[in-house]
Amino acid sequence: MTVKNKMIHQLTVPTPFPVGDVHLYLLEGDMLTIVDAGVKTKEAWEALLVQLKEIGYTPADVEQVILTHHHPDHIGLVDQFPKVKGIYGHTNNDYWLTRDEAFFQRYQTFFEELYERSGVPDSYKKFLQTLRAPLKFAGEGKLSGCLVEGDFLPGHADWSVIETPGHAQSHLSFFRESDGVLLAGDHLLHHISSNPLLEPPIDPSNERPKPLLQYRDAMKKCLQYDITTVYPGHGPYFSDVRNLIDIRLEKQEQRAGKVLSFLKEGGLTAFQVCALLFQKQMDKEFGLTMSETIGQLDYLEDQQKIRKEIEYGVWKYYSM
Repeated sequence: MTVKNKMIHQLTVPTPFPVGDVHLYLLEGDMLTIVDAGVKTKEAWEALLVQLKEIGYTPADVEQVILTHHHPDHIGLVDQFPKVKGIYGHTNNDYWLTRDEAFFQRYQTFFEELYERSGVPDSYKKFLQTLRAPLKFAGEGKLSGCLVEGDFLPGHADWSVIETPGHAQSHLSFFRESDGVLLAGDHLLHHISSNPLLEPPIDPSNERPKPLLQYRDAMKKCLQYDITTVYPGHGPYFSDVRNLIDIRLEKQEQRAGKVLSFLKEGGLTAFQVCALLFQKQMDKEFGLTMSETIGQLDYLEDQQKIRKEIEYGVWKYYSM
């Protein structure tokens, strides 16, 4: 299905991930631009070819690629457009596009140490062996330029950049003030809540990012814009932005309240909280559920409702 809105074409390709199909957006303007690049599979490429042809284009017509963030279902086909003059996005994309080995070693070490401090049993640490597996669905390349808050997209001076970290440290959204359209990537989705995902700090000497706090702040920032329609990375486009953000914030606070109720019964590790919070999902989606759990604990710490203490090398959390 192709949706067109003032020189925007929504193109949809399948993914092998539980989230399902992913959207790409073709922007017509001074340059023909693809926003996001799907996933690196034969099925996605074939679907993209068909949809490009339907609107009168081929991959050779695409002049640049702009990325909302670095996840494999958004950068997979980045290297498949033969005449692209530039790739643009947040600077962090380059660690993934260039396959920076030193970064990936730090990435691995970060999770090994975090899970050790979170009380994760050895039986669950097999997840650590799969951290690089999604890279087979990611394309390779190098940024031609980095985008930051307030920039305008190259070749599309009517689109401005909003930094929206949380789901990814590299996440950007793109806003067109003239009609209030937001290309939101995975920052705002209508049918599901985005997962704020744990990542290591780029500078190892810094504290780790707290993605749930970032995600809440980025959603609140979006309320400052007169957004009329959101074109997301997954699911339907939508207009009820303020209501959706209110719901997302409220549901997160309700989940934090549930975590707090667990801790009122006594001190728990992050792993123990995760096991209570996600009894059915934890084994299948361990990385996602641990990110969500630690995010809720970060939020409660920030609200000064809990404290943590190190006991035998493991963090335990207590209600205040």
